[in-house]
Amino acid sequence: MTRNDVAELLLHLSERDRAVLEALRAHRLLTTALIRRLYFVHGEGERHSSQAAASGAAMRVLSRLESRGLVIRLQRRIGGVRAGSSGIVWQLGARGERLLRSVHGETARRRYLEPSAAFITHTLAGAELATQLQELDRRGVLELVAVESEPSCWRTFLAAHGTRAWLKPDLFAITAAGDYEDHWFIEVDRATEHPGVVLRKAAIYQQYAATGAHQAEHGVFPAVLWVVPDERRVRVLKTALAAGRGIQPELFRVITAANFAAHLTASPADEDGR
Repeated sequence: MTRNDVAELLLHLSERDRAVLEALRAHRLLTTALIRRLYFVHGEGERHSSQAAASGAAMRVLSRLESRGLVIRLQRRIGGVRAGSSGIVWQLGARGERLLRSVHGETARRRYLEPSAAFITHTLAGAELATQLQELDRRGVLELVAVESEPSCWRTFLAAHGTRAWLKPDLFAITAAGDYEDHWFIEVDRATEHPGVVLRKAAIYQQYAATGAHQAEHGVFPAVLWVVPDERRVRVLKTALAAGRGIQPELFRVITAANFAAHLTASPADEDGR
């Protein structure tokens, strides 16, 4: 894609078109419903009079971007046929990937293939949490200072014996309320992995905390938040973290997805992660 091609294409894209493409670049996968919640909000002061109108507008924009090869829809829908257009899962198309790569001055090409069902479920669960953060910010419940999804939120560091290691959270966020900031590493847990996998991940977080890298830049180390499907999984992970050899359970929190927004907005000023 030449510079002239990029310039010509950008002339035909609205600011919202660009935002949708950038969101797909950041989150890798989004449903029509998530895109509607991010960029086609209905209600007081918004351009769409109802959720149905907002959904229709979102689908028209996505169909137009699809006709230009900028986005593609996956074969698999979330919620099946009954979900209608809201359950369609979108990702960048080849032309959209080339456009944003040119805009951002990147050379490494991302390949977008039909992902597995497990990858879709996990990725959309992370996108749901990121969308909730945006909604809380829009409503003025908290200020979303920063949010990073994979792989932007990954951190590399020197572990024991000077070997290079990777910390790979699903999300990193900084939220603010009043005079305080909360820093969060967020893990999406679908209750599909043995608790031992969680313990190994917790050990990597502790290794990264021991480097002091995040604290040197921000003054605090983030709270590590595991977001799980139900209370049974909360109990399983809390028990595993409390019993894990060398694990400092006070560094970690385990909550259900249903309590995600409430937990972030109710965090007291003197908790870890501030």
